[in-house]
Amino acid sequence: MASEVRQPVDHGSDYPLVRLTGVLDPATARTVRSALLGVLAEQPEALLVDVSGVPTPAPEAVAMLRELRRDTADWPAAHLALCDPRGASAWPGAGWPVWPDTGAATAELGRPDPDRRHSLALDPVVGAARRSRELITEVCARWDRHDLAGPACIVVTELVNNVVVHARTAMNVLVATHGAGISVAVRDHSTHTPTYTGAPVPSTAYGGRGMLLIDSVSERWGSLPLDDGKVVWALLFADGAETGLYRSGEQTGAAAGMTGPAHG
Repeated sequence: MASEVRQPVDHGSDYPLVRLTGVLDPATARTVRSALLGVLAEQPEALLVDVSGVPTPAPEAVAMLRELRRDTADWPAAHLALCDPRGASAWPGAGWPVWPDTGAATAELGRPDPDRRHSLALDPVVGAARRSRELITEVCARWDRHDLAGPACIVVTELVNNVVVHARTAMNVLVATHGAGISVAVRDHSTHTPTYTGAPVPSTAYGGRGMLLIDSVSERWGSLPLDDGKVVWALLFADGAETGLYRSGEQTGAAAGMTGPAHG
């Protein structure tokens, strides 16, 4: 009999909570990864995963959690926490902090700040890039990060126009504070990922300069594949600003990568 796992998502608490029940093994790890990525693509400040209803996981399943933490360390850089009264010894090598229950995890993380992260739903139409720039300009002013407004507008314009011209799907623009910097991302429903080789674009070429622009103004960028599309993201910092980002869970005091530019 095939193993099964359920992963309902509770958005009614301070942070999204995924309650895993059933067998977490190589056969179900992919399904769980997809479900967790779907929640992380919404750019939460933290993600709690209650694994108290999961028997001792297979090593491959633990490896999935470790890789997920690595793959999302730069974006969305959410705090990741497992909740299990059995403690960290039940999840050796996962790399996630483990709390006895969701209450303890939430108490340590504190209340989320809704002004740290903003999103804007857009259709792939003329004017979408302008609306995205208005959001960037507004939040950079609110966060007193005026020096990042220009570079961030360059990034969001290129990302949104890529969706309008190529993906032609509905999209969500996501912007958040990241330490002294900000992140800009666009989620769409095309599985085609951008390519960038680092080579100069010939002056006679039609297009192809968008990712070059993003690479030139960003600290780093990458893409996060999803079952129903992708998120393309970039991190930006002011000149001389501290660029070291926290990694998921490292600020919680609990037990204990960047994804490079995507190539199609």
